[in-house]
Amino acid sequence: MDTVNFMDEELIRDPFTAFSRIRERGPLARCAIPGVEQPVWLVTRYDDVKLVLNDPRFVSDPANVPGASTDDMAAQMLQARGVPPEYNKYLLESILAFDGADHLRLRRLVSRTFTARRVLELRPRVEEITEKLLDRLPEAAENGVVDLLEHFAYPLPIIVICELVGVPEEDHPLWREWSRTMVSSYGPSFAEAVRDMVAYIQELIERRRAEPTGDLISGLIQAQDEDGDRLSDTEMVTMIMTLVVAGHETTAHLIGNGTAALLTHPDQLALLRSDLALTPRAVHELLRWCGPALAVRMRYATEDVEVGGETVRRGEAVMPSLVAANYDPRMFGDPRRLDITRVPDGRRETHVAFSHGMHYCLGAALARQEGEVAFEALLRRFPGLSLAVDGDDLERDLNPGAWRLKALPVKL
Repeated sequence: MDTVNFMDEELIRDPFTAFSRIRERGPLARCAIPGVEQPVWLVTRYDDVKLVLNDPRFVSDPANVPGASTDDMAAQMLQARGVPPEYNKYLLESILAFDGADHLRLRRLVSRTFTARRVLELRPRVEEITEKLLDRLPEAAENGVVDLLEHFAYPLPIIVICELVGVPEEDHPLWREWSRTMVSSYGPSFAEAVRDMVAYIQELIERRRAEPTGDLISGLIQAQDEDGDRLSDTEMVTMIMTLVVAGHETTAHLIGNGTAALLTHPDQLALLRSDLALTPRAVHELLRWCGPALAVRMRYATEDVEVGGETVRRGEAVMPSLVAANYDPRMFGDPRRLDITRVPDGRRETHVAFSHGMHYCLGAALARQEGEVAFEALLRRFPGLSLAVDGDDLERDLNPGAWRLKALPVKL
């Protein structure tokens, strides 16, 4: 079996085609990942991806593999990115890395913030932020062109998540820069961003201890004060970091990628413009067709498990490919076609853009709502919206694990 190079130029340039080609060669492939000493299993077919994500025999923490000395490949990747060892715990001991009872303990501490009811209550505020940002778009234009990613797709979700968590407005730009560095750089700048974020969160926690408010940070402090075993200091810092970074990066690029997709598919754009009630269905399809996350954190087999006809041995690592699953013709008819009516009612979620199982994205309902509000308002306010460059000339952040634009120049 040939080994796939995760840094292969073809995979980075066109992951939709390249991962589909790998999937059709076989359900599993061996994959070499930068910084990881041993190849991992790449899982590519829809049913197999969902199995791995939902099966308790696969865990996120290699320490939970019984009787096996399993290397933590996430730690190897951090070392390759130049993170000082003393900061590893803030990146490795997150809710994403815990399994079973520990994962549920952390999830319950914040899940009430992201319930469907709470998200619905937030909608008027999301709409208000959206309208204000759109009001300012014409002022940001130069020679009739504005970067929609910089002036709309990014600010909307970062304002929303920072308000929820409790980050003061004047510090939102700091988080924007730290997050940008976290997702796209290596070496000293990455390490510096981690160090600065940790210091900032620790200081903010102390401020909230002295003067509690109604935000999520104050709630976490209260939970810790009532029962210290529910949340350690490291877990609190890591939870806040994860929520803010994950809570705006992916949504920003859902809006950016989705807008670019609509503007390069005039039939789908016209259909949505003619009936904005299709927006929830459109958001699901855009998440499937051009969602920003191409893969998820590696899982480790706790025992020998058969996946797609291959035996994954105890202790071996597997990486589920979301992009390969979302383009699997066994699940989606004509998967390369963008079809905003694909989901029958806009509620049933068939894609795996938000993962699946225990680690399903906590903020999925909020991200979908922000996407719906953003697309509806954008198309309503600017009926002549168009790309300022050819779609093929849009610059991307060449990251093998994500599909992100560097900018989205448009004419209003």
